Amino acid sequence: MIPLWRNLSLILAVMMLVSCLAAAQQNVSRRHDIFSGAADVGQTQQGSTVYDPATGNYLVTGGGADMWGISDAFHFTWVKVSGDATLTADVHFPSSNNIPLEKAVLIFRQSLDPASPYADIAIHADGHITLQYRSAHGGKTDDVVAPEPGSTRLRIERKNNLFTASTGSGDGKLTSFSSTTVIMDGSVYVGIGVCSHNANGLAAVTFSNVTIQEHSGPMTMKRQ
Repeated sequence: MIPLWRNLSLILAVMMLVSCLAAAQQNVSRRHDIFSGAADVGQTQQGSTVYDPATGNYLVTGGGADMWGISDAFHFTWVKVSGDATLTADVHFPSSNNIPLEKAVLIFRQSLDPASPYADIAIHADGHITLQYRSAHGGKTDDVVAPEPGSTRLRIERKNNLFTASTGSGDGKLTSFSSTTVIMDGSVYVGIGVCSHNANGLAAVTFSNVTIQEHSGPMTMKRQ
């Protein structure tokens, strides 16, 4: 007869193994590439997106003179989504050799046309954060500056045609600082991007803990 304490030890070992397997499966399910495409938008040096399945991080390298005025130039990593959604990420610039106005963005965009309407939350290498938007194709870009620079966690949320930008820190709490209305029809491009603010150069930025949450049924992704 096997002693009772050995039975209990065996049961506990099996329970721990099942728990570890479940946790591992959960981590694997979370660490998959949620985007379906990447492209250089506008006049820019060739950029790239590298996804690390071990960490779930994206290293995005982009060029472009700016995302401003009547057209944009940047590297864009995207998925097409129908309906309301929220895009959230932590954004980290390298520690040195940054142009102050390099931009990393979380963005909703009608199309890949450089003059497309869009709304984004942009963090610059010098730490300041803005809600940027172009309300009409080929129109001017406007922005609202967040009152507190230095946040690393960003969020932009779409409800109908209202876009709200929020910032936060490592504690997970985010606070909205501005909203704007931009009319977009049908499926839109949602994703992350980098602009070097240098027509002849490139900038690399890491995006981590990237999530897209839809609000009105299963998220629709159209691969192109």
